[in-house]
Amino acid sequence: MLVKFISSRIISACLGALAMILLPNGASAQQCTALLDHRLQKLHSIKQVDLCEAFQGKPLLIVNTASHCGFTGQFRGLEALYQEYQQQGLEILGVPSNSFKQEAASEADTAKICYRNYGVTFTMTAPQPVTGEAAHPLFQELKRQSGHSPRWNFHKFLVNEQGQVVSQFPSHIKPSDPALRDALNGLL
Repeated sequence: MLVKFISSRIISACLGALAMILLPNGASAQQCTALLDHRLQKLHSIKQVDLCEAFQGKPLLIVNTASHCGFTGQFRGLEALYQEYQQQGLEILGVPSNSFKQEAASEADTAKICYRNYGVTFTMTAPQPVTGEAAHPLFQELKRQSGHSPRWNFHKFLVNEQGQVVSQFPSHIKPSDPALRDALNGLL
């Protein structure tokens, strides 16, 4: 009986140590939330972003974007928001989409607009559909949790550290809007 107890303790300790070695950045072995359990191609890159690895345990603003929209100038405000709050843990995920027929024709053009024209440093993905049955599973989960799909470009979803949508803001709400900042400050 004593040997069995000691063996199970040794196995548990070894598995715990192995998990710490194998999991990046000391991440815990807890399950990823349904919202973040996705990998997306980064914008104009061969690299992917594992949403769970990159964003779990952090407040996150998810925004569907477009390069040729009346709201495209919000990239400046999003980048300013990111610069102001990233030291407090805020992450922003921009997801370009042609769901509203206003995305650039190529990823190279989208990347130029985001990175060169607006100086975006937060994470941007390759274009994804964000509405209807073809919506990427990330946006299907955003809709399931919030009850809302983007009605236009630059719809914003604020996600808490547990991977749950706590607020959503339509396109006309700018990153500097007091309502968005109040919701964000409530998470930080």
